Amino acid sequence: MKQPKWFTHPVTMLVLSIVALAGSLSLYIYWYVEASSSLYKIARMLNTDPAQFSKPGTWVVITVLSILVGVILLGILTIFVYTIQARRLYRVQRNFINNFTHELKTPVTSLKLYLETFQKHELPKEDQQRYLGYMVADIDRLSDNIARILNLAKIESKTYEDELILCDVYAFTENFLKTHNHVFLDSKITLDNPSGHMLPCRINQSLFGVLLMNLLTNAITYNESKIPEVEIRFEIHNKKLHIVFTDNGMGMEKRHFKRIFKKFYQIGRSDDMSAKGSGLGLFMTATIARIHNARIKASSKGLGQGSEFRLIMPFRW
Repeated sequence: MKQPKWFTHPVTMLVLSIVALAGSLSLYIYWYVEASSSLYKIARMLNTDPAQFSKPGTWVVITVLSILVGVILLGILTIFVYTIQARRLYRVQRNFINNFTHELKTPVTSLKLYLETFQKHELPKEDQQRYLGYMVADIDRLSDNIARILNLAKIESKTYEDELILCDVYAFTENFLKTHNHVFLDSKITLDNPSGHMLPCRINQSLFGVLLMNLLTNAITYNESKIPEVEIRFEIHNKKLHIVFTDNGMGMEKRHFKRIFKKFYQIGRSDDMSAKGSGLGLFMTATIARIHNARIKASSKGLGQGSEFRLIMPFRW
């Protein structure tokens, strides 16, 4: 979007509108006071009752006019806020489209290159297997991006509501890690359940799996350690289950703690760190948490010191 000139910028227009309305009201009141003062002087000179030159409801009119001007100013301010929000949404959507297009185009381009290589050259068995491995990885990347968009559509349309079943969350998470072990081969993920008890919660298993995948892949993606590590700890506090995801990743500044759960938000768009992903993972995570009547919080000791995501869920003994 082309940046507007300073004299057509929304902030400039807002200030000018407020000044114009306030100025008009002030000039009207000033004119009325001056006119009334002149009439009073004339009335005294003619020995006439000054009340004959003024109507008792004039100040009521001025008061109502002031209220109307206030309402107009409130309307202008509301339109201004919505305009700024619309511009911001346009920017983040544009960033998402650009980034997501790249996420789709890169594996497609790679696949095309490998297929053209197979088509034009006779490759040894070893090279064929290596290229096939790359192609499978690219297909997995494409499938993950497509699944993320489909899941987002289902979540936002509330298709998954009222499909919660009572389940041992610790056992579910343990089984999830075993099932998806191939995704986290180069990472170290540990589980810790200090209570040693079953941890029954009402969850939608499909959605909760998406939540786990998003948090784990986020911890691994934003990680520059030789071996990404994630500890998943299950704690019980005040009849609530706290599932704490602690990683040794890049960390973040405090100003990002709440923003990262917004749709399309990416830290790399405003920092020196390069933006990765689509900006949807943590938004989906927060949405899934709300579907489970839960909430999620992020924290970090700073850049380079890892991050912590705390999922707080209703708990049933």
